Amino acid sequence: MLALEAVGLTKSFGAVRALDAVELRVRAGTVHCVLGENGAGKSTLCRLIEGSLTADSGQLRLYGEEFAPRRPGDALAAGIAMVHQHFSLVPTLTVGENLRLLRLKDLADRVARVRDEYGLAVDADAVVGTLPVGVRQRVEIVKALVRDPRLLVLDEPTGVLGPAETDRLLETCRAIADAGSAVVLITHKLAEAARAGDEATVLRGGRVAGGGPLAALPPNKLVPLMIGRAATDLGAGVAGTLGLDAPAPRARTEDVRDDAPPALRLTGVTVRRPDGTLALDGVDLTVAPGEIVGVAGVEGNGQSELMAVLGGALTADAGRMELTSPADGPYDLTRATPRERTRAGLGIVPEDRHHEGCIPQLPLTHNLFLPHLARFRRFGVLLDHKAMRRAAEEVLTEHGVRAAGPTAPMASLSGGNQQKVVLARELALDPLVCLAAAQPTRGLDVGAVDAVHTRIRQAAARGAGVLVVSSELPELLALCDRIVVAYGGRLLGPVAAADPDAHERVGALMLGADLAPVPLGEASR
Repeated sequence: MLALEAVGLTKSFGAVRALDAVELRVRAGTVHCVLGENGAGKSTLCRLIEGSLTADSGQLRLYGEEFAPRRPGDALAAGIAMVHQHFSLVPTLTVGENLRLLRLKDLADRVARVRDEYGLAVDADAVVGTLPVGVRQRVEIVKALVRDPRLLVLDEPTGVLGPAETDRLLETCRAIADAGSAVVLITHKLAEAARAGDEATVLRGGRVAGGGPLAALPPNKLVPLMIGRAATDLGAGVAGTLGLDAPAPRARTEDVRDDAPPALRLTGVTVRRPDGTLALDGVDLTVAPGEIVGVAGVEGNGQSELMAVLGGALTADAGRMELTSPADGPYDLTRATPRERTRAGLGIVPEDRHHEGCIPQLPLTHNLFLPHLARFRRFGVLLDHKAMRRAAEEVLTEHGVRAAGPTAPMASLSGGNQQKVVLARELALDPLVCLAAAQPTRGLDVGAVDAVHTRIRQAAARGAGVLVVSSELPELLALCDRIVVAYGGRLLGPVAAADPDAHERVGALMLGADLAPVPLGEASR
């Protein structure tokens, strides 16, 4: 039986056609994956199913009956639960208070059942705004599951989850389908689709490019449907993350001087959480000019606090942070404001791009050039909006950002395209002494991941130090010179990415095994 059927769904926003006569058939008792590039129309399709948008034409059917939701409440009443890319939780309330807003009977029993059946435990007393982004995502998923949905729609749900949580979520999807309900899983991670999915529909440019049983659609067939070019055209690192090839370690730039002062140095950096526990415990870290250092680890081991203290959102309780520019020498970051850090040449791509990396209500022009507004000032106070639009158009084209135009609000972009804008802005810093990026390819399609990897390597080749925090170990192995592992607020390692046993060594460190560190000189080569 078909749980959900879309017939000829079409939706336009002005001159942009987001969906063009889309057909979708999701069988009850299956996990159906929707794949496609950023801006392909996946999130628009979700919003039509959820009722926050209305189609221009076409029809939806839910379990054989015509379904025309006018608002999200209609979808909820029909048994549809949805987990969005951007969280719907109230950050100032506790987890329990957010769940109580659902006004469900027997809520405690439902939460306990979700915990026992799916292994998704939450702390009811924790304030949502203090939680790491991965834990907030877990709360969103629990919030959806306590409704016992007939159809669960998940929009990029694993982007902020660690490996163990991702495994549990995929097992949850299978369990829901095996119990007779249906799951629509939107993901850029083809390995996840292969593990959890039964069938797939691929969108490209708002149209259905293909689909069918996933058993007949290996990655080398899905990639051309998604991006319009062969999987073999992708870089080795991206191919490795897809399981097409083993990740190939990058070749380090030969003209980088090993005796140069570090672009970024952290010494004894300590951060305490509000409850007094240590989030960062005397962290020491160096990133050399031209070097790419990766930070691996399961969510909640200090990575979020590390990025927050680098960006200036948190103040270290102890320790020192220093940025060293070849032109201007050392600069003490420890008490610097975010604006001062930007001017000194520290680029920050935060893990929560929507709430921390951009201002959704402002147009793309302002989001792109917030650190560079002086370039566009006339008479000292007025902004040359025409020049900003021209410059923004060039950046959007160069970085492959899909948008209605440079004056479109940031909120109108898909999550992946928002990520491209944030990264483009930080890479444009002059000077760029060091780039610190958390989950830089989260939510990006495989073609965009390839482009982001290329730009990060180019930044390192120009002499910038790069720090990459990622939950994707194959990405770190392909992109980095060496990898450290966040565990219990400390950084273990480093491990040279070129080490033949790097995958096993990093995996052991993620479990807390304090292996003998690789000497820094070896790890950098």
